[in-house]
Amino acid sequence: MNDRKEQLLAFDRLLTIMEELREQCPWDRKQTMQSLRHLTIEETYELGDAILENDLDEVKKELGDLLLHIVFYSKIGSETEDFDIADVANGICEKLINRHPHIYGDVEVSDEEDVKRNWENIKLKEGKKSVLEGVPNSLPALVKANRVQEKVAGVGFDWEKPEQVFEKLQEEMGELQEEVKASNQDKIEAEFGDVLFSMVNYARFLGVNPENALERTNKKFIQRFQYLEEKSKELGKTLMDMSLKEMDVFWEEAKQLNSKN
Repeated sequence: MNDRKEQLLAFDRLLTIMEELREQCPWDRKQTMQSLRHLTIEETYELGDAILENDLDEVKKELGDLLLHIVFYSKIGSETEDFDIADVANGICEKLINRHPHIYGDVEVSDEEDVKRNWENIKLKEGKKSVLEGVPNSLPALVKANRVQEKVAGVGFDWEKPEQVFEKLQEEMGELQEEVKASNQDKIEAEFGDVLFSMVNYARFLGVNPENALERTNKKFIQRFQYLEEKSKELGKTLMDMSLKEMDVFWEEAKQLNSKN
């Protein structure tokens, strides 16, 4: 591993390359914060995929791509004299120091939950009107539900036991079934949302990240379905030509292969 001096030299090298590209490359010179935004989002998802796959070499590469974007935005900010990379780094340093008084001050904490509660209280003292201000509007709904619940739990608005959350989930399932029987599509959607929200809450109490859990199932389903497609081709058939009973044979084979991997 590289020591601190080598790490700083590597970062300085990146800053130098960014300056050269901004001055000499037509594509890099043309970019704005707005044009980079969607690329940054893509890079973030690619990093997330690499983490879920536990591909550490790919994680390293994707972190490099994200670091480039941070340097790129900072370079653009310096050109308008609004901020530069030093302002970005110092800003997060001050934020971390201010929000960790149990490390840099005289506040005492007993566990992780104390830290979270202090964090939210500090943010309110900094001028935020709501603990939910820090939840981006553009987050995917599943991720947003998880973040909202974490935020409000940080100020004590939470269930006490997992059993209580499970009871609430069962209650919401019952209300959904009532609307299904009544065939009220608008209310079905509303109650279905309540069920999903309760599921996310229950996942939090079980120590499960719902986004990771669902993506894990997505990948598992895709792998099994593609196995089914391959087997149908070996038989010279399309899936449309196969019965559900025939497809189920290969589906069970795929499940067995998954369990061995």
